[in-house]
Amino acid sequence: MRAVGIILAGGNSNKMRELTNKRAVAAMPIAGSYRAIDFALSNMSNSHIQKVAVLTQYNARSLNEHLNSSKWWDFGRKQGGLYVFTPTITADNGYWYRGTADAIYQNLDFLRKCHEPYVIITSGDAVYKMDYNKVLEYHIAKKADITIVCRDLAPGEDATRFGTLKMDETMRIEEFEEKPMMAAYNTISTGIYIIRRHQLIDLIEHCAEEERHDFVTDILIRYKNLKKIYGYKIKDYWSNIATVDAYYKTNMDFLKPGVRDYFFKQYPGIYSKVSDLPPAKYNPGAVVKNSLVASGSIINGTVENSVLFKKTFVGNNCVIKNSIILNDVYLGDNTYIENCIVESRDTIRANTRHVGENGVKIVVEKNERYAL
Repeated sequence: MRAVGIILAGGNSNKMRELTNKRAVAAMPIAGSYRAIDFALSNMSNSHIQKVAVLTQYNARSLNEHLNSSKWWDFGRKQGGLYVFTPTITADNGYWYRGTADAIYQNLDFLRKCHEPYVIITSGDAVYKMDYNKVLEYHIAKKADITIVCRDLAPGEDATRFGTLKMDETMRIEEFEEKPMMAAYNTISTGIYIIRRHQLIDLIEHCAEEERHDFVTDILIRYKNLKKIYGYKIKDYWSNIATVDAYYKTNMDFLKPGVRDYFFKQYPGIYSKVSDLPPAKYNPGAVVKNSLVASGSIINGTVENSVLFKKTFVGNNCVIKNSIILNDVYLGDNTYIENCIVESRDTIRANTRHVGENGVKIVVEKNERYAL
């Protein structure tokens, strides 16, 4: 492969509220059996990118544990492999990652030792499928300095939490505004970039010399008139999960047959770390409608339009509607859950009721165990 991959997975999102108190956004569970970062890693593997670095920082314990073996994404090889980099104290540096550009700068030796001519940079908090080879071919054909993968938002979607951009008829980017108060354009950056390795090293070094630390603000926006920066527009499914509402909606999307077919049945697949768990068990009286129930779960009650992750126990006469139940949750008898996200490793006491009246409610009981 002509490119090396970098996955930026160290950030924190306050918009995820309690869900990121004990885990990174990239480690958030998705669709019953996956983590958010599995999608970026699977795309790298399916694009035959053999060398990938994951830059972690915030609440990285769960994420690092998930990445402790590279074999699940077929990176267990002599040539290349999966590298996980956290901030390191050295004689020259005593900082945590101060931004996305600084995260790359602190691991610049990794890029210097690579021989691949191009770098594919992506985030670890988006759910999508992509062949990066097609983007790379476009990048080369355009003779671009930097290519940004972008997409148009559907009417009503909030563009203010993304970078918005405007392109001319040749797809060259004319305007780029990061997370504007009011979005002037409906085309957003997906946080996927392609750039020549030597040029990336030069730009990152210049940023460091000037005490600039953000890749978007200090490279993409600052150099948009000096470098040839092009957009590559996609139309397939793509979702960023960095807010509670977006995370909820993304998981609920997997209840749609078209989305499930796209990710789970159409080649290439999405891969994840496999747990040795028994299949889900449905006891007499269990009623399940339009839901995903992961392995290791035991269902005694009613589940409708919901996503239940691994090792969920649903007690007698329980009702779960339009909700997400994360890993290893025990729901006591006669519990009613609607429009909620229940934190992992939790025990919901019997005869309790939790309903999200004005949006999604996050349920975290005081007897919560450590969240995975």
